[in-house]
Amino acid sequence: MSNAAAADHEFPRPPETFTDHDGRTVTIEAYDGDIDPLVEMYADFGTDSRSQGVPPRTEADIRDWLPNLVEDGLNVVVWHEGQAVGHAVLVPYQDTSELAIFVHPDYQHAGIGSQLIRVLLGYGQENGLDRVWLSVSNTNHVARALYESVGFETIAKERVEMEMERAL
Repeated sequence: MSNAAAADHEFPRPPETFTDHDGRTVTIEAYDGDIDPLVEMYADFGTDSRSQGVPPRTEADIRDWLPNLVEDGLNVVVWHEGQAVGHAVLVPYQDTSELAIFVHPDYQHAGIGSQLIRVLLGYGQENGLDRVWLSVSNTNHVARALYESVGFETIAKERVEMEMERAL
């Protein structure tokens, strides 16, 4: 789908409840609350669940990192049985917003990330955002396929990572 076609696409808005591929019922909600549920989720990420330095490794660093995301960005959180299991954010950056998305390792490969990014993009549309960009490791083929499936196109490619963007 080209950016022009993708820009016309309406994405779902939060809240959104669905059943993932593993049969778990999860809810994606807009979020601007306390960082503690997110700290708990991120503290449980292993080394292989971190990319480009995020999420930070220690709880103290996570607590330093999260307030800016929650206060400055448009955030959505995936909940399962009262626990945060996914988080995505659009952070204002110049004339666009940077997208970041994280799904707890125990909830990956179940369709949660796909729905999470769609709801986040819908939330961005609802809040009047025009453009979204991100950077992703060249070797992260799963994430790249996800981003392309919702209309992101590569705008720059370097040795280690690429930048992608799309209109909303």
